[in-house]
Amino acid sequence: MKKKALFNWSSGKDSALALYKTLQNPEIEIACLLTSVNQQYQRISMHGVRVELLEQQAESIGLPLEIMQIPEMPTMEVYENVMRETLAKLKKQGVTHSIFGDIFLEDLRKYREDKLAEIGFEGVFPLWKIPTHEIIQEFIGLGFKTIVVCVNERFLDKSFVGRVIDQDFINDLPENVDVCGENGEFHTFTFDGPIFSKPINFEIGEIVYRKYEKPEKEDSSDTACDTSASDAFDFGFWYCDLVQK
Repeated sequence: MKKKALFNWSSGKDSALALYKTLQNPEIEIACLLTSVNQQYQRISMHGVRVELLEQQAESIGLPLEIMQIPEMPTMEVYENVMRETLAKLKKQGVTHSIFGDIFLEDLRKYREDKLAEIGFEGVFPLWKIPTHEIIQEFIGLGFKTIVVCVNERFLDKSFVGRVIDQDFINDLPENVDVCGENGEFHTFTFDGPIFSKPINFEIGEIVYRKYEKPEKEDSSDTACDTSASDAFDFGFWYCDLVQK
């Protein structure tokens, strides 16, 4: 019996490579892609990509898309309730596993696994502990193409947003920035590669700067880039809008 799984799809490069590897695994059947979307702006959480482009990705990949609508500044309780309701619905459809593109964040993996265990799910991590410089080279070597849609100004300046990741991009990264942006340094949108039946057509729109205010409640989180660090709200984010062609 194949394991029936949902795939946590962020639209970016790590998701794309993890999905590529999962599709080659004969023991897993992917029931759907699952993506959280900012309810107010109808953009992918953290990445800021429009829902229309997300839907194009799912169509090109050939998998059903399940969208979780998340408030702009949800508390952890709100986020977890939405996730729990979504997984409960998928569980009734025979889904038992949840796949992630995480690479080395131990605390995040433990959080995911603990929450999944509460409802009888298991986590799957196809990229876990693979060195990130190997991941990015494999990603490029397979013919994937991805564009940087969000950067955290704590690590990178405006010049990095809107760039396609290639060897020049990697060479230009400061030493303190992970080449896969695993610490929340940047986020991407993957628009071509072996998992797609056709490339995603878009044009680069406006580049905007946004800074988030610290929530009044300590248990609040945010759907921008990574805001888990204690000084996260001291820094802003550069976003590159992608417009459907």
